[in-house]
Order: sequence, then C-alpha cells, then structure tokens
Amino acid sequence: MPYTLTINGQQHELDVDGDMPLLWAVRDHLKFTGTKFGCGMAQCGACTLHIDGVATRSCVLPVADAVDKNITTIEGLASPAAQAVQSAWVELQVPQCGYCQSGQVMSATALLEQNNAPSDADIDAAMSGNICRCGTYPRIKAGIKMAASQMKNAGGAA
Repeated sequence: MPYTLTINGQQHELDVDGDMPLLWAVRDHLKFTGTKFGCGMAQCGACTLHIDGVATRSCVLPVADAVDKNITTIEGLASPAAQAVQSAWVELQVPQCGYCQSGQVMSATALLEQNNAPSDADIDAAMSGNICRCGTYPRIKAGIKMAASQMKNAGGAA
C-alpha cells in the first residue's frame, strides 16, 4: 500500500509495508542517510528524527504511524536552534567518531526548540536516550549550553 510522508517539508510517496520501521524508509528508500541505525530497539538514539517537532526514535516507529506527520531528518534541520547547535558542535569539536552525532544533534535541537535556557537536569533528561560510545558527553552538554547562549545572544527565543 502506498504511504505519503512529509519529510523536510516535501511529500514523498512510498510503496512499502506499513509495518516497516520509518528508519528504513527514510534511509533505504528515500536516501536520507544522515539518520543512522544503532540498536533497532529505540535504546541508543542514533535513529532520532523529529516527528511534529518531537525527538523520536525512528527504528521502532512504523511507516503507517508517520502518515500525516511532519518529519524532519538531520538533512532538513534549518531552525535557529539547529544552526546554533551545529555551530557549537563545530566550535567545541563535539564529535569523536561521529556515528551517534546525527541523533545527538536532533535531540539537542528538539530540546532547544522547546526550552532555550535548559538546566543541567533538562539537558540530562532530553539527552538520556542518546548513547555515545566515545563518551563525549561533557562536550555534548557544553555544546548545548553554548548553543543556548548563542540563541540568547542572537535574540532567538524558542
């Protein structure tokens, strides 16, 4: 059965099984390969997308459940929060191997789009489902704080 998905502001029609995880539809069928496969159990965060602005694990979300939703991949991030996160990530050299970073950036951006002045506890809660095997957690937290500061200085309220 064909499904129409709105991804990064554009509609895409896919003829796939409705039970297929959204991750595979996005990566294999639509070639948005910035979203990564990590665990397949929504435990690591590598597959994080924004679904209606909420950081969501795409490895366990069926395509059928994503119809009529606004889906954003790492390739489609363009908000002031996303730009601030990406800038901070570069300035602080947050990634080490980089594999988890699309999920980290997606979760950090979703956090800052909802809360442009997060506390340490807010950051810990928002990022708790994202695993970094290299252990760059201190740089990730510093990047989120830097991005929040950049947004504040630029007048970019969430």
